[in-house]
Amino acid sequence: MATSTPKPKKVNRLGLALSEYRGRPSTLCAGCGHDAVSSQIMKAFYEMGINPHQVAKMSGIGCSSKTPAYFLGASHGFNGVHGRMPSLATGALLGNRDLICVGLSGDGDTASIGLGQFCHLLRRNVPMIYIIENNGVYGLTKGQFSATSDLGSQLKSGVINDLPPIDCCALAIEMGCSYVARSFAGDPKQLVALLQGALSHSGTALLDVISPCVTFNNHESSTKGYKWAKEHEELLHNIDFIPYFEPIETVEYAEGEMQEIEMHDGSHIRLRKVDQDYDPMSRSGAERLLSKTRESGEFLTGLIYVNPVARNFFDLLDFSESPLATLPQEKVRPGPKVLEETMQELM
Repeated sequence: MATSTPKPKKVNRLGLALSEYRGRPSTLCAGCGHDAVSSQIMKAFYEMGINPHQVAKMSGIGCSSKTPAYFLGASHGFNGVHGRMPSLATGALLGNRDLICVGLSGDGDTASIGLGQFCHLLRRNVPMIYIIENNGVYGLTKGQFSATSDLGSQLKSGVINDLPPIDCCALAIEMGCSYVARSFAGDPKQLVALLQGALSHSGTALLDVISPCVTFNNHESSTKGYKWAKEHEELLHNIDFIPYFEPIETVEYAEGEMQEIEMHDGSHIRLRKVDQDYDPMSRSGAERLLSKTRESGEFLTGLIYVNPVARNFFDLLDFSESPLATLPQEKVRPGPKVLEETMQELM
């Protein structure tokens, strides 16, 4: 009796299947935008061929900060206190700069209690991916407005927001962040490309992801819901990402006007024009376009700003190439003579 040959399992360049990039089953509300973000993180890391053991996941408090449990189950992780994730990430990377750090935060965790830490992380250009799962509400405390809620937006209860929002992308550019992007949880193709670009960047990569809260902020009058987001998205460009391990000339992409940006590891981001000329390496141009779309009631998605040659935190500090965690005791605990010499230099 003939037996059928089992279909070979699809694996990435490390020989790992997509299932090995999953975490625990989600406990979030069905349809939550955060679960869509988790799915695209898994896909991006799988396609880039990154071993989960290389990754450190950091988070604070909130619905968004629960999500690291739902992807890359074999990676390292630390869930800290509200708004303090940037300090945790900085400390972990100072200890071991070989880690690939992904920080998950919400609009409350980032733009309210954690705003000061967020700003200092950006100005230092700490090499990590910082993802804001932005739904405009405090989901864990029953849906109050957050600091990113749009002026005039309305809660299910009918309460109107009378305060202007913080634009995290505009703030990031002002603070010197070297990779700034915005996406939508309902646009998986764009989000995966932006995540892959972030993985190839050598400094802070900020992704502000509009991620609707289906329980508290997905109604008709919400400006962070699926319906509004689909109707008011201003697409900056179509994005193709070509990792360093794929031959650039053999990758298929649509014809048309295009700008190509080479990242520090040799990967390429290809931005294909939609309906406007735009240079994502112009800091002032990015600030003007963000302001323009805010005034018109739209939200801009795509790679808004990138500086692929900016010096990161370790370069600025002239940091050791070897992770501090691997250095021997005689290096990390110098003797009394070295301490005396240091004190003399400071006098």
